[in-house]
Amino acid sequence: MRRAAEWVAARLDFAGGRVVDTDGQPLVLGEWLGAPGAPTILVYGHYDVQPPGDESEWETPPFAPHVRDGRMYARGATDDKGPVFVALETARAFHAETGALPLNVRFLIEGEEEVGSPSLERFLAARRAELAADLVVSADGAMWRASEPSIAIAAKGLLALDLAVTGPSSDLHSGRHGGAVQNPNHALAELVASFHAADGSVAVAGFYDDVTELAAADRETLARVPFDEESYRTEVGVPALHGEPGYTTLERLWTRPTLEVNELRGGGAFTVIPRSAQAHITCRLVPGQQPEAVLGAIEAHVRGAAPHGVDVRVEVEPGAVPAYAIAADHPAVHAGVEALRAVYPAREPLLVRIGGTLPAAVLFERTLGLKTLLFSFSTSDENLHAPNEFFRLDRLEEGMAAWAALWQLLAAGS
Repeated sequence: MRRAAEWVAARLDFAGGRVVDTDGQPLVLGEWLGAPGAPTILVYGHYDVQPPGDESEWETPPFAPHVRDGRMYARGATDDKGPVFVALETARAFHAETGALPLNVRFLIEGEEEVGSPSLERFLAARRAELAADLVVSADGAMWRASEPSIAIAAKGLLALDLAVTGPSSDLHSGRHGGAVQNPNHALAELVASFHAADGSVAVAGFYDDVTELAAADRETLARVPFDEESYRTEVGVPALHGEPGYTTLERLWTRPTLEVNELRGGGAFTVIPRSAQAHITCRLVPGQQPEAVLGAIEAHVRGAAPHGVDVRVEVEPGAVPAYAIAADHPAVHAGVEALRAVYPAREPLLVRIGGTLPAAVLFERTLGLKTLLFSFSTSDENLHAPNEFFRLDRLEEGMAAWAALWQLLAAGS
């Protein structure tokens, strides 16, 4: 982690790039403030990545970058190293060509985004003066599709927790004790099944209480976004689409909250009743929902649904954040759209919403009072968090051109 941070800092040598310790992983700061009277932006990204998962599913080793078919394959290639590289190289190119940037730029590249940025809020609070700016521009995030330039104006919040079910004091022989004690695997399966109704909606009482319903105009806007449900079904490789009724697939992806069981653990492939079983659960939240309230609803549900004969605990992970949104008519959004038009003149940029979570955007607003423009050149189909993650190499040149245009537009007050 520190070597990665040091690499980023070295790319910011012209801006005093330096590795700074936090309560967790180090982050990188830098600043170029040689444009008096011009706005100041804070460029954000992250150098940490997800674990590779099952390496047998990778066509090439996840930490040995491989280029083929105009793509760079490696863990972290698109989340978030490629997009961060675009931002860094834009700054380096401006400085190399003119010895200056078109506006004042601060840099903050962190190392804990993939675990919810748990150290970032305290760091921001302690360094408010050092991070003063007018706007955050994030290299993190993702465009909707490679064929359609887009800016995300909303991202979902996140609540992550573990469900721990404990039964006997030790593993038991399933032949000697089967049928006489509650099996934690069985109890866990019953519990996780209780979280959803058969139609795909979340069955936890109170889960939807604070969800702000989409206005009719917003639903009409979403309906105009090109989206083919059958093509999507084929792309993700499922026999049928499934989810909360009463909403289109795109509405569910972008605007509805979810509760997903990400992992189930317990026992093994041998004749045992395990002592314990665990599930990892994440909820993606939408505007109006607060993580604390959703957690309370889940805890109440678990207390009511816990099977007899086992103990059940809900263990929340740090880093829970609400959803983030920026107004579609915000000046920074207008500037971002104009920058994309300059690079993609034949394609009108879309304003989209994403199902992923960007904790830093919430923390920048909460702690520094700054809105964040999500201006990433990652694309949502590039296997983020999955095997064979990749980044399209042509996005390097396109991204640098768009970042350069954005900075010039922001400097001019557009």
